[in-house]
Amino acid sequence: MSAKPIPVPELPHPWIMTIRSHTQTIVLLDVRRPADCSVTVELERCANGRLRDAYPVSAHDIEARVTGRIPQALLVELLATLMPALEKADPECRKIVFATLAGDTSALAAAEAAGFRYVVDIDLPDAELSLFVAEPTWVTAVDMDLDRIPGT
Repeated sequence: MSAKPIPVPELPHPWIMTIRSHTQTIVLLDVRRPADCSVTVELERCANGRLRDAYPVSAHDIEARVTGRIPQALLVELLATLMPALEKADPECRKIVFATLAGDTSALAAAEAAGFRYVVDIDLPDAELSLFVAEPTWVTAVDMDLDRIPGT
């Protein structure tokens, strides 16, 4: 599967973002909030990254990785800010994936508090991860009228 070019999201104030690197499938951002934190956010197309064989990926799925020291409350805020920014930057994105080390209770709680939902634990050659996803409403909307054929 050919991955689509990855977009650069715009983060609102008070987050300040600098693009460190931008390729077709990976974007590295230096993200900071004055006086609070400074982290690296790596955005990668799941179809080309470490998760490509972990689940049935879409060409538009994006994994968001946050590295650096960040308090749990700020991680919640950053993830909650990143979701709509990525949805706006790539309206065809079906899943924003956040992977944490399995058992990292702080990151697990932050992902859930930010609106991500737990999906599955996976084993990669170098780590066991818990995958969380955020999906736009157009992906999760379900027509509950089971007696009607969609489009009719």
